[in-house]
Amino acid sequence: MQSINLGNKESGKIWHRKPSPATRDGIIVNIIHNTSDYLPKVLRFLNVAFDSSGDSLIAGDHQGNIYVLDLYGNRFNLVQRTSQPCTALAFNLHRKSEFLVALADYSIKCFDTVTKQLVSWMRGHASSVFSVSVHASGRYAITASSETAQLWDLDTFQRKRKLNILQSVGIQKVFFLPLTNTILSCFKDNSIFAWECDTLVCKYQLPAPPESSSILYKVFAVTRDGQILAAGGKSNHLHLWCLEAKQLFRIIQMPTKVRAIRHLEFLPDSFDAGSNQVLGVLCQDGIMRFVNIQTCKLLFEIGSLDEGISSSAISPHGRYIASIMENGSLNIYSVQTLTKEINKPPPPLVKVIEDLPKRKVNSGDLKMKVTSGRVQRPAKSRESKIQARILKQDLTGNFENKENEFSDGLNKKRLQILLKGYGEYPTKYRMFIWRSLLQLPENHTAFSNLIDKGIHVAFLNLQKKYPIKSRKLLRVLQRTLSALAHWSTIFSDTPYLPLLAFPFVKLFQNNQLICFEVVATLIINWCQHWFEYFPNPPINILSMIENVLAFHDKELLQHFINHDITSQLYAWPLLETVFSEVLTREEWLKLFDNVFSNHPSFLLMTVVAYNICSRAPLLNCNLKDDFEVLGQSQFKHEVSLQYFFHHRNNLDISAVIREVYRLMDTTPTDIHPDSMLDVFVALTKGQYPVFNQYPKFIVDCQTQERERIRDDELDYLKERQAVEDMQAEVDQQRVEDEAWYQKQEPLRKAEETRRETLLQEEEMMIQQRQKLAAVKRELKVKEVHLQDAARRRLLQLQQEQREMELRRLDDEIERKVRMRGREIAAKDLEMRHLELEPQKRLHEKNLTRNQEAIAKEMREDADANKRKVDLEEHMFHRPIGTDQTQNQKTQKLIEENLAKAEQACLNTDWRIQALHKQRCDDLHRNECYQEVAKLLRKNRKKEMEVLNAVMEEEAKKWEEAEEQDFHLKSEKKAAAPSDASRRWFLENEIHAQHPYHKVPRCQDEWVASSCLPRTSQLKDISEMESLTQISLNQRKTRWDTMEWDLTERVRNLRQRLATQARNRCQTPHLLAT
Repeated sequence: MQSINLGNKESGKIWHRKPSPATRDGIIVNIIHNTSDYLPKVLRFLNVAFDSSGDSLIAGDHQGNIYVLDLYGNRFNLVQRTSQPCTALAFNLHRKSEFLVALADYSIKCFDTVTKQLVSWMRGHASSVFSVSVHASGRYAITASSETAQLWDLDTFQRKRKLNILQSVGIQKVFFLPLTNTILSCFKDNSIFAWECDTLVCKYQLPAPPESSSILYKVFAVTRDGQILAAGGKSNHLHLWCLEAKQLFRIIQMPTKVRAIRHLEFLPDSFDAGSNQVLGVLCQDGIMRFVNIQTCKLLFEIGSLDEGISSSAISPHGRYIASIMENGSLNIYSVQTLTKEINKPPPPLVKVIEDLPKRKVNSGDLKMKVTSGRVQRPAKSRESKIQARILKQDLTGNFENKENEFSDGLNKKRLQILLKGYGEYPTKYRMFIWRSLLQLPENHTAFSNLIDKGIHVAFLNLQKKYPIKSRKLLRVLQRTLSALAHWSTIFSDTPYLPLLAFPFVKLFQNNQLICFEVVATLIINWCQHWFEYFPNPPINILSMIENVLAFHDKELLQHFINHDITSQLYAWPLLETVFSEVLTREEWLKLFDNVFSNHPSFLLMTVVAYNICSRAPLLNCNLKDDFEVLGQSQFKHEVSLQYFFHHRNNLDISAVIREVYRLMDTTPTDIHPDSMLDVFVALTKGQYPVFNQYPKFIVDCQTQERERIRDDELDYLKERQAVEDMQAEVDQQRVEDEAWYQKQEPLRKAEETRRETLLQEEEMMIQQRQKLAAVKRELKVKEVHLQDAARRRLLQLQQEQREMELRRLDDEIERKVRMRGREIAAKDLEMRHLELEPQKRLHEKNLTRNQEAIAKEMREDADANKRKVDLEEHMFHRPIGTDQTQNQKTQKLIEENLAKAEQACLNTDWRIQALHKQRCDDLHRNECYQEVAKLLRKNRKKEMEVLNAVMEEEAKKWEEAEEQDFHLKSEKKAAAPSDASRRWFLENEIHAQHPYHKVPRCQDEWVASSCLPRTSQLKDISEMESLTQISLNQRKTRWDTMEWDLTERVRNLRQRLATQARNRCQTPHLLAT
């Protein structure tokens, strides 16, 4: 047993050497997951699930790590970290790379194993999800918790339906039945319901189990064909239900040491057609026991008391069992190894004939005990009698015919007798009988050596010539053909080998060793002398077939000769495809039951018999073109022979087999193929025999020629590659040289440019220095002139600033007056004026303060400048004398007094102008207020007139409506007599038709008035109402139009009045004081 620790690895190999499980336990590999920290911790696996192919599985541990284990490719990959334990897994969705995982937070997530991305997140459960069941199509899924079950659409990941139950009745399990569209729901009160998936209609309910063996069901399992339901719980009894008959048909009692059943699952078999016979039962002691539900025989066990199993899953094809152990590790078991001791020859054939009792079957009659050795039959009741007839073995010793005895106990003569009696072998034991008849050695080592050589070169492009949809089937076909080619060189050049091997590959695709050995045995025995004329068809074999046909049906052979039809057209297509193209699966299996049970010449005789049984349609071929061209007209009585021998035809295979046996018995010895073919020879054990029954020189010549061509091609490819490499190197060198020259040219140009730039910079520097000296001189002259002009501009600047400030204030006041004039309406004009007055006074005050501050600052600056100038003049004219200084001071004092007087005059004029403007503005504003008040009074009068006109129009319309209503009522009263006369006429007609049906008068009147169709009355009333409705609608439309016009006129009048008032209010001009 190999063991692997996943640790912190995200991918790697599952096993590092070819697994060889021991027979006693069957364990392929033991997988554990420990952390690589300082203190290692075991991460326990919780759930495991297989995909639909059975070669891959997913497993999740209690920390949310989910691994994909590819048993076929020997790889494991960490595909997701969910950071929380998973409670259920499902890996058989419609999209093969996706899987579902139910988490501890009650949600279900869908991930992709390839991209490792989250596909969808489904919520809706309020408790832990313990079961996820996927429909056979992979498009729907059911998730179940203790209180509800939900049906999901996996294409849109939307919830379709939800099953709610009472809190007292919990859910045990809800799942899809395989290969059906039925949902089975099992509850804690032992009730089991079946529902239709599409409509969710209850199809049936299983009856309650008998009281003598009543147990609370906990676990369930269903066979692959959905016919048998197994149920168990806290008991050593197993209940088997037939879902088709909807009744309990068997109770199986497990050994006494079994007290409870924790898990149930059927073990699939490749040859049971879905009706599984082996049931795996996981008991409370951690041991999973596999029981045959028909014989109640204990087949094998996995697990032990020391290493118990907590849960388990079985692959769909029945090769592997994945079990999660109680210590948290994961064991992979090989079913083939565990059943190696069981797959032995069956016991002597026993045919049981049972008369079913007519009374009701009780639980005692159904109960059977599980035994480990012999089969224990149900106890016979007194009221029913079972008759049994045993086919005894032929104990007469035929020791002289030892070749008919096989090592596994079967006898070829008895099998032939059985075959002639039934026409075919039992489906269940057919593969076993074939393996015994062909005496397959099962050389695992030799076959592994052939497989390890890989895919043969001749079959690398097999897909292009034979496109097969199933990749698995193509892969098995490639490996089988490659193994045959590695075994013998001729098979790599045999064009019809894929056609010959394909039916056996399709039949044994799950066991490649048996497939290879069956094909090899077929080639050695039934394909004798086929390769003597290679690469041409076997002319000698075809001549044998033609001689036998000439003896038994000369007319048909003469018909072929007359139309130049050779055996390569009517015999070779059947041989190279071994009848797989002209027979169905069941017919082909039935034919090869007889082929493998007889002499190798039986296959050749089958070709002759097939032509003889088809002689009627073959004789209808009158033209040679009918034999060579496919697809002739369906209206002619002519059959295309090539089409005939490559497609299925309406032939009875049983009649063909009977004809073969007749030919085998009646054909003369001199032309009988058995005299020219050797007897059956089985493959040798250990190593396969050498196959050299072919013209070796032709094959060697072809091989040598092919090798020579391959060598020439390789040499040519090498030379071409060398030339291409040299050309690439030359091109690379040329490109590098050109790049170097291109880089050098800009460097040279840049150097010359920099030199020229330096010279220009030096010349510019000299010129700038000269300009700077001239500028300095000019600045000194300008400085003197500026000082003189500054004094003259000072007073002028002060005057201009004041004038500018006055203009700015005037503009500001006018702008605010205009803006406020536009916004002022008739109602709030006085309030706006009251708000404007304080703001105006505050603004005027602020302006006055600012003006005074500016004037003060300007005076201080002028004084400072003047003192500076005086100081400089004083220092300059100090030598002149004190007289000039005194004159200057006197002149300065006079100038200052004059400036003060001028400023006082300007301020006084400013105040007088502001006061005058304010008075004018007040007078004009009073006039505006009086005009606005007059306009408002006129507007109110006009609005009252409009309202009175609207009310008068409304009263007139109501009077017209009342008059029309009165007219309508009068017309209805006028129509009432005609209605009464018509009702009386209908009543008379009814009484005339039913003279004996007496009904009270009041009841009759009620029926006539409420139930009979009053066509004319209803029509008149409907017409009258429609006309009335039309007139009312027209009048209502006119009223609405008139009302709208009046409203629009009032609105226009108001707008005109407001516009006139606004225009009149825009004239005043406010001045700031």
